[in-house]
Amino acid sequence: MENLAIVDLGSNSARMAITEVAPDGRFREIKRVKENTRLSEGMGREKVLQEAAMMRTIEALKRFKQLYEEIPNVKVRAITTAAVRQARNRQEFLNRVQEEVGIQLQVLSGKKEAYYDYLGVIRTLKLNHCLILDVGGASCELVLVQQRRARDLISIPVGAVNLSEQFHLNGYVRSADLFRAQVAMNDRLKKIPWLRYATRVPIVLLGGANRTLARMAWAYHHRHHRRTIHGYQLSARVIYATYRELLNRNLAQRKRISGLEPERADIIVGGMLPLVSLLQRNTDGRVIFSESGVREGIITEYVNQRKQNNE
Repeated sequence: MENLAIVDLGSNSARMAITEVAPDGRFREIKRVKENTRLSEGMGREKVLQEAAMMRTIEALKRFKQLYEEIPNVKVRAITTAAVRQARNRQEFLNRVQEEVGIQLQVLSGKKEAYYDYLGVIRTLKLNHCLILDVGGASCELVLVQQRRARDLISIPVGAVNLSEQFHLNGYVRSADLFRAQVAMNDRLKKIPWLRYATRVPIVLLGGANRTLARMAWAYHHRHHRRTIHGYQLSARVIYATYRELLNRNLAQRKRISGLEPERADIIVGGMLPLVSLLQRNTDGRVIFSESGVREGIITEYVNQRKQNNE
């Protein structure tokens, strides 16, 4: 029996999942932790990681290390995504993590991140055709799935944190700022030619902002607690209504919305913008949430490679 610890350092949060892998390839998650580190905060147009953000992220990684070192026979895979990928001072940060924590972070390319999203989704959702959208803090990954294969994939450098900071979507949103954000988002999407094949398929959602959307909708429409959002579906009508409600509130009012984590209240409008923009081009209208993404994709790849090596 092996244990695989995956440390996933994103632009808004740091996560660690420890998975028990059986000799026959079956696996189950035995521990999951998350810390809101907001690594991409304040990067701005200069794309420079800020000292305070790096410090709190390194402290979170130290706490993760204490947890996985308690697990016997554990292998560690540590990855990081858009914030570090885009940062001008990324090597400085990687060196500090190596020196202060003792782990080597692998910086995933945007396409590799999108591919892992695809592996994670396709293993757990029975969909032949869909468009996968993963909204992170500093990037969005898009994957067009046809006949359960990844036909096209891309990563674009816009996410919940940098959209919110650049267009001032953090507090009460002015109409002029929202309009500028929508125009910029639509311009990004127009430059992806294969999206014209994704207008009649359901959209599968990943990422922290999208998970928050699911929890908000569930809290509003249902009284009991849902253990997992995996497979949960919403219509475009419900998403537009939720978006409108968020735009009608200031930051303090948003923090009181049931299902919305207070620390995400300042980036939720920016986090929903890519989805709203895609839905305006989509006639299917179905949105399906997935809790399987990059980490589950990495586990799937690991199990498949181990099986090939044993054959």
